Amino acid sequence: METHFIFLTLIGFVATFIGTLGGGGGLINLPAMLLLGVPIHTAIAANKFSNTFSSFSSFYTVWKRGEIDIKTGLKIIPFTMLGGVLGAFLASTLDEPLLLKIALILLIFATLLNILKSKMINKAPKDQQTKLFYPTYIGIGSYDGLFGPGQATLLMHSFMNAGYSYINSIGLTRLQTFSSCFVSFLVYFSMGHFDWRVGVALGIGSVIGAQSAVRLADHLHGLPWKNILTGFSIYLIIYLSYKIFW
Repeated sequence: METHFIFLTLIGFVATFIGTLGGGGGLINLPAMLLLGVPIHTAIAANKFSNTFSSFSSFYTVWKRGEIDIKTGLKIIPFTMLGGVLGAFLASTLDEPLLLKIALILLIFATLLNILKSKMINKAPKDQQTKLFYPTYIGIGSYDGLFGPGQATLLMHSFMNAGYSYINSIGLTRLQTFSSCFVSFLVYFSMGHFDWRVGVALGIGSVIGAQSAVRLADHLHGLPWKNILTGFSIYLIIYLSYKIFW
């Protein structure tokens, strides 16, 4: 268990560090937990638990710096919370073999989304903000509650495409991630899917990774996070496919 604890903490750190800076950290931590033998419902529950703390800590850091449109963030929260509950309840009704196959499909989708992300962001308007369509965040919250990887990418895209700055988009994304993860974690916990040992180990690494990323965001924005994450993701998808089907 000590070895697993170290690995889970490291997984949490790396995934959240990369995910905070560019979205998609779940592409690392969720499949990595599955490869360690963690049951998929337990892995998703641990992911929601760790993301609750890491996303709030990084949001709070951005908020203290005064670089987030908090009014907009608070207006979106009810929609992401509703989605998080719906997604978590759906996942809890599925058996593990089926959810694993769905997870693999969603991982491929999220990886492709991450590859296309830079093209999406480059189309974002630079001089003015456009109105957000709040019901969209029910769908993003549902995806987060059901599975998760790629959810931050969808949020970052929606905010940056609406004209919000990179740091503001990080803050808004982390606030919505906190909201959907918190309520979906409560659902998984009530269904008996949460393992404290897995959740705490992942959570420690995630909080450290989130804080490190937020504090270094201004200096690291230009690094090729998309390529780094894509490389991790493709390897994990191939290996996870092997584990599932062979």
